[in-house]
Amino acid sequence: MRVVGDPITASVGGRLTQEQLAERLHAAGYDRPILVQYLEYLGQVFTGDFGRTITDNRAIGEILVTYGTATLELVLYSLVVALVVGIPFGMLAAYLRDRFPDAFLRVFAILCYATPVFFAGLILKLVFSVWLGWFPLGGRASTDVQLILGRISGSTGINTIDALRTGRWDLISDVLAHAVLPAVALGLLTAGVFLRLVRTNVIGTLGMDYVDAARSRGVRETRLVRRHAYKPALIPIITVMGMQIALMMGGAILTETTFEWRGLGFQLAQYLGARDYVAVQGIVALIAVIVAVTNFIVDVIAALIDPRVRY
Repeated sequence: MRVVGDPITASVGGRLTQEQLAERLHAAGYDRPILVQYLEYLGQVFTGDFGRTITDNRAIGEILVTYGTATLELVLYSLVVALVVGIPFGMLAAYLRDRFPDAFLRVFAILCYATPVFFAGLILKLVFSVWLGWFPLGGRASTDVQLILGRISGSTGINTIDALRTGRWDLISDVLAHAVLPAVALGLLTAGVFLRLVRTNVIGTLGMDYVDAARSRGVRETRLVRRHAYKPALIPIITVMGMQIALMMGGAILTETTFEWRGLGFQLAQYLGARDYVAVQGIVALIAVIVAVTNFIVDVIAALIDPRVRY
């Protein structure tokens, strides 16, 4: 980002003389070598100081707290969609292997993770918001609802939790309605991966000796899939889930921009456009930490579930 330009030139470059522009760049330290700027930034990070944004002079910590909860809420909803769609359809595809439903579900899975998330979001908005009018076009909640939730004492920043605390169904339904399309758009991206992974692992498990022994005793195929092949097929999903969290964090940027879901992804897109180095660096650093911690937790869970895994 610092190689392609600076925020001062991007914002006021056309309205200043070269001397005035150079003076401002020098005052901000952007005329120094890139390596010097990088080392200075690392020194600030190690002391816990992520700085303040250039465009609106806000503390990076404040931005992470304010908008991070919105992104967390979206990712959790999307993960639920991915699991609800990917696992049952994956089992169904394995059960109906090499039949028409299996072929259809495999094509569906490919479309899910091959379709750009912003394109899927636009299609969902066009069909379910514009044509059918079932869901709102964007935002995390209606304006009046957002104002009510913002005034709650001890607000968590997660609209669903805050709405549940009020006990008002109109607020809860409004928040959920706004979350449906963004969660589906982002969740389908990962659902396709889960679907193919479950299908492959269930088919592999159905060919194991203990499954053949159960089949020879007259156990029905549906029971074999449900009781014998299901759990072993979930172990790889837990491992892959850590990597998919990283994919979701990346997809959240486009999803939040498409649906005006004001989370870290939406703010990151705004700061990228303004070339606000400090803000972008802080948000990207937080996303990197989230991905690293999530992968560590997933590895621990995989070791607890699968006795064959040892570290």
